Amino acid sequence: MPTSTRFAVAVHILAALAVNEGKAVRSEQLASSASTNPTVIRRILSTLAEAGITSSQLGYGGGATLAKPANQITLLEVFQVVEEPNIFEMHRTPPDKNCFVGRNIQQVLSRTTTKAQQALEAELSKTTIAEVAQDIQTLTRMQNR
Repeated sequence: MPTSTRFAVAVHILAALAVNEGKAVRSEQLASSASTNPTVIRRILSTLAEAGITSSQLGYGGGATLAKPANQITLLEVFQVVEEPNIFEMHRTPPDKNCFVGRNIQQVLSRTTTKAQQALEAELSKTTIAEVAQDIQTLTRMQNR
């Protein structure tokens, strides 16, 4: 099963908005930068706007901007807005309770997957969109030397 790219594209969008410092950026420009369809960008922007992370301006000169400072948006917040709440899912149908493996697998497995999810969330909470944008700008300066 393929994994979702919503998180990576959402961070890409937000970093682009952060480096443009309050200037509205059109979905077509964001789509070009992320090498995806503008419809994908608009869908993600809509989700981010519902969460109060971005806002959109319609009409000439319109586009998306950050709705709050980049240093107040953590990667965890973005992840929680655009991705499913649990990265690890259990069986779609309950395992066989008459089998000792089936009866116990979910309880045993969830001990590890819960810790893994918590570790991911703890790490994502340490980084802001402002830091991502700053790292991008630093790498760009280094590449242009």
